[in-house]
Amino acid sequence: MGWAYILQKQKAFFRYRVITQASLTPPVRISNRSAKINNIPLALCLSSRLSSIPMSQFTSDSPKDATKADGDNSNGDVLVQYVVLRRDLIDAWPLGSVVTQGCHASVSAIWSHKDDPHTLQYCSPQNINSMHKVTLEVKGETQIVNLSEKLNAGGIAHKLWIEQPENIPTCLATKPYPKATVSLVFKKLKLCK
Repeated sequence: MGWAYILQKQKAFFRYRVITQASLTPPVRISNRSAKINNIPLALCLSSRLSSIPMSQFTSDSPKDATKADGDNSNGDVLVQYVVLRRDLIDAWPLGSVVTQGCHASVSAIWSHKDDPHTLQYCSPQNINSMHKVTLEVKGETQIVNLSEKLNAGGIAHKLWIEQPENIPTCLATKPYPKATVSLVFKKLKLCK
């Protein structure tokens, strides 16, 4: 894949409209500091992996007339996956173990709903580098089980991850939904810090 093709695919994120093949040089890693010193837009400092920074971070340099943002569905609402962890486990278990539980629930929720239109859009090649997740917390086991029951009653697809062989409900994750569809259910929960 040539550099002209890559730039063509990413042109909505650049301020510059015309970049010719002749002006391109072989990819060189350039730090933020050297780009600023040389007055080179960092987005044009391409490395061997398309660019120095993920496209999801191009906010201030994006043109105002750009197409809808990554992860937006047909009505313009961002797709989001909610992950809820237990605060008592965060305080008692090693951090890596709790993060692993959240990863298990997230992957399981996505895989269980892999044919869902929102999941397909959330995991599509154009959105894969700009996924939106919200990580929240509840106090303990009772609260996470109650939340799972509330989600079931509301018809919100999710995965309550139960760690085996201990049979402990550790966390839950929803499948990707438009934010407006599910945000009210999670409104009273705290962000996990």
